[in-house]
Amino acid sequence: MKCLVCKSGTLKAGRTTVTVEREGTTIVIHNVPANVCETCGEDYLDAAVASSLETVLQEASRSGVRFEVREYQAA
Repeated sequence: MKCLVCKSGTLKAGRTTVTVEREGTTIVIHNVPANVCETCGEDYLDAAVASSLETVLQEASRSGVRFEVREYQAA
């Protein structure tokens, strides 16, 4: 598959770091599985991974976390 950003790179399975900020909570998650463009580095998450990250953010927000750094763990 070609990258939607640079239009020339090929996507390969890899890992990325995702930072999410919402309603006063910031979560940084390392080693998230993604398809990463070999040319520009743009990353694409599949729906299951994105859903998992959403769950992590909701749980952290409910528990009062303001800032947290984690390693990705599959649900």
